[in-house]
Amino acid sequence: MLFNSGEFLLFFPIVVLIYFVIPAKVRYIWLLLSSYYFYMGWNAKYALLLLFSTAVTFVSGLLIEKANTVRAKKTVVAASFILNLSVLFFYKYINFSLSLIGGAISIFGGSLSVPTFDIVLPVGISFFTFQALSYTMDIYRGEIYAEHNFLRYALYVSFFPQLVAGPIERSKNLLKQLAVPTKFDYEKAKNGLFLMLWGYFLKLVLADRIAIVVDTVYNSPSDYEGWYCIIATVLFALQIYCDFAGYSTIAVGAAKILGINLMENFDAPYLSLSVAEFWRKWHISLTSWFRDYLYIPLGGNRKGKIRKDINIMIVFLLSGLWHGAGLHYVVWGGLNGLYQVIGGWLKPIREKLCVVTNVRTDSFGHKIFKALVTFVLVDLAWVFFRANTLKDAATIISAMLHTQNHWVLFDGSIYELGLDQKEFTLMIISIAILGLVDIAKHYGVCIREAILKQDYLVRLVCFVICVSFILMFGIWGPGYSSANFIYFQF
Repeated sequence: MLFNSGEFLLFFPIVVLIYFVIPAKVRYIWLLLSSYYFYMGWNAKYALLLLFSTAVTFVSGLLIEKANTVRAKKTVVAASFILNLSVLFFYKYINFSLSLIGGAISIFGGSLSVPTFDIVLPVGISFFTFQALSYTMDIYRGEIYAEHNFLRYALYVSFFPQLVAGPIERSKNLLKQLAVPTKFDYEKAKNGLFLMLWGYFLKLVLADRIAIVVDTVYNSPSDYEGWYCIIATVLFALQIYCDFAGYSTIAVGAAKILGINLMENFDAPYLSLSVAEFWRKWHISLTSWFRDYLYIPLGGNRKGKIRKDINIMIVFLLSGLWHGAGLHYVVWGGLNGLYQVIGGWLKPIREKLCVVTNVRTDSFGHKIFKALVTFVLVDLAWVFFRANTLKDAATIISAMLHTQNHWVLFDGSIYELGLDQKEFTLMIISIAILGLVDIAKHYGVCIREAILKQDYLVRLVCFVICVSFILMFGIWGPGYSSANFIYFQF
């Protein structure tokens, strides 16, 4: 069931209504049933995988709690990770791994008939697996109690707003909230509703509209030159932001209406002044997961600069692999890691140059320059993320480096990429709205909160305007098939 589908717009109000009508002590059971119904809307049999991951980590939590030695606890943690990651590996990486083995053998002159498994990737398997494993680690570290109510723990793993594309929640936050249901909070509901509207704006008005241009170029990269590829690449950076931030915002808003606070997943990332800062503001729940459960256990920055750089590369290569079973995802992750490693090496040189040239590093112009450089670097890496193959990525980068068709910016040729002039103009206006909202957020101004502080009439007018704008300019209606969110495939 997609957030941007008619089914969800019917499903969600019913869930909320019944949730606040029934007795508080059984609300978590209703949410659990609703969450499994929500997930089974894609493929009912894969609910068994969700149940398996839930059962394994639930039992592991109880065993860790009862274990008398550190060795016994480590054994339980290891078993929990092996079982969960084995399922994830089979469904997501088995065909990719076999193809790599076959390719490696052929390089050395051998021949191997590699089997291919007909597997449909379960929606959200990477998300709920990581969320369940974080619970195991939190119990081992003594940061949270072991949950003894299986149904309540099952809800923690399957909570429908963030089940299939995050945010990847921590037991310290979500599980504790599920243990104490709250009464209906009008202020939270208002906040959540406006959050959901902003998420729908990002998805329906922006992401799905931008996707038309991006798909036109990236699905046939050899047919487009220079500026076409540059435009599509810049737009993809915005598409994936609007698409993923749109989902996360709807998820946070829906949970808030139910009285549950989820973590923020994006914080105006394209205003970052470095790639490292970008990754502190992009997909925050995943980057913090890798930081807490991989980077720090590997030694973080505590064992010298070389070890720190190695740890960064390990984290980002695995992050790339987490996103998809393809070498282009690994290259994407590796590039983002390499940016930070090289950035660390060059930092003393940059600082010395600023001193020698008398550049004010706190000046607005210098910050704009750093933000632009960061965006270019991140966007270049996005080419490998979006391209269907490494060959396609190379084709697009080559086209961008040999740009000669400058006239397409002025002769109307860009309107042949799937959006006519009216639609293209609407897209630019919507991007400007996004930019203004992010800039305001960057400077500590939350437009949503400012609206909510106004009187009832002003709030109502803003609500009507937002809904009307989405209905009028969103990509939906006759002939429209609800577009999956990009991160559903991960």
